[in-house]
Amino acid sequence: MKRAILLSAFLLSQFGTSQLLKTQGEKIINDKGENIQLRGLGLGGWMLQEGYMLKTADFAGPQYKIKEKIAELIGEDGMNEFYKAYLKNGITRQDIDFLKKAGFNSIRLPMHYNLYTLPIEKESKKGENTWLEEGFKMTDDLLKWCADNKMYLILDLHAAPGGQGNDVNISDNDKSKPSLWESEENQKKTIALWKKLAERYKDSPWIGGYDLINEPNINFTGKNINGTDEMSNAPLWKLQKEITEAIRTVDKKHIIIIEGNGWGNNYNGLTPLWDNNMVFSFHKYWNNNDDATLKFALNLREKHKIPIWLGETGENSNVWFTELIQLLDKHNIGYAFWPMKKIDNIAGITNVKITPEYQKLLDYWKNGGEKPSKEFAKKALMQIAENYKFSNVEVKNDVIDAMFRQTKDGSTKPFRNLQAPGKIFATDYDLGRMGSAYSDKDFINLWVSDPAKRSEWNSGNQLRNDGVDIYRTKDHQYYVGKTETGEWLQYTMSSKADKAYTFEIKYASENDAKIRIEDASGKKLASVSLALTGGNEIWKTASAKGIHLKKGENKIRIYFENDGVNLNYFEVK
Repeated sequence: MKRAILLSAFLLSQFGTSQLLKTQGEKIINDKGENIQLRGLGLGGWMLQEGYMLKTADFAGPQYKIKEKIAELIGEDGMNEFYKAYLKNGITRQDIDFLKKAGFNSIRLPMHYNLYTLPIEKESKKGENTWLEEGFKMTDDLLKWCADNKMYLILDLHAAPGGQGNDVNISDNDKSKPSLWESEENQKKTIALWKKLAERYKDSPWIGGYDLINEPNINFTGKNINGTDEMSNAPLWKLQKEITEAIRTVDKKHIIIIEGNGWGNNYNGLTPLWDNNMVFSFHKYWNNNDDATLKFALNLREKHKIPIWLGETGENSNVWFTELIQLLDKHNIGYAFWPMKKIDNIAGITNVKITPEYQKLLDYWKNGGEKPSKEFAKKALMQIAENYKFSNVEVKNDVIDAMFRQTKDGSTKPFRNLQAPGKIFATDYDLGRMGSAYSDKDFINLWVSDPAKRSEWNSGNQLRNDGVDIYRTKDHQYYVGKTETGEWLQYTMSSKADKAYTFEIKYASENDAKIRIEDASGKKLASVSLALTGGNEIWKTASAKGIHLKKGENKIRIYFENDGVNLNYFEVK
């Protein structure tokens, strides 16, 4: 009761700076009538883990299977201890303060129902709803952090009771149990959960909306198991309407966000709209950034005269991120990128660092062999939980720069403070758009548009999220590899004097090759022949003398005139 009173007092205190969202025609506005474009991030990997986020996808995709693998090594109690630490560290006030500073104005919270209520099979009485404090407290804390930063929090039911589709990973769907669509009990529990959430948060102006069911993907009548060819989607519209009606019995204010079938984008058979404060969500991955890929969503908006919101997107290169945001800005569409944290992540704004000990667990789970001891496994897992703390993650400044500055500013910035004389690593090329800071021939993943265009963009999957391919050596150094003729990298460095320098270039190549050094205006400074070294990580040094740098800032470009040169660093002497 005391916590409820404190929460109510907090919510009421926020009305002094109320910015409650609502819809007005095709726009989302605040209570001052100002257009609000939601620029958000989804906290994927916190309340709900998918296998790829923890690198277990090959043998444990949905969360319940990940838990089974962990319990196998450290027991049920140990598994619960790990998840307690994981949830505590996964998102904190520091994370939300950082997101605000980065430029985001909203958060999408992917909720797992089992943090809020028991599964139907664990209820002592059929049809009963036992409420769990854990999920509500996590949401209360998150809402306070968002409100303190004047950021909107969108509640997203990511894992509904029973699971909402055949893509089992995204909703922790256990196929041995009745799904959301097969069980009236699961549907009633879903409706009751939303009513409970709405009752709790009805007075908060910093709740941005209720995203009712994430990415339904189910074949009610069609042949495609993920519902992409469904024509009526009748059960989907019926349930979302019933959820809305339950919410409206306690909350008349907040936006209702609905999603179509087929991972959110199949709106076939949509019945007459049942609410006057509603938004359509769609999701967008791995396709072109042009009006054609938005046409179905733009048509929905125009036909029904209600806003659209890109509720989930990401998992691509910095080039794709910049192009996408420019496209969305053009059409006044808000968005939420995905996800917040995962292990070995270059395509997000933070990276959770893997450890050799955790890799040993992954190898055992995948390949078998000698079972790690309980003590070893628990220590390895608790260290991973510790690595999820914001203070321990690696912030990906190149991704943040691509999402915010580069969408409006075509200039380049130094990635690090580079000095001449000094050693300059190849991976420290400038921040900026493709064609300004670097040029690479493989820089974006468009496999949904064209399967032939599937690309890892940075095929080494290390350090940065541009098209530049960065690899790690066995002794944990980094280099630029997989270079192709015509590609180039730009470096901004500060020279202490107006003078000529020698560049000592550490490289590896399986063939004789050449690189060319120019300034940013295109003036040739040197041409350097590189004799074959005999292997991708067999390193030699080549010298280029008499390269003139002016005192102060210099922008230098290194052009690859042949395929297959690996560049480790160059030392300016």
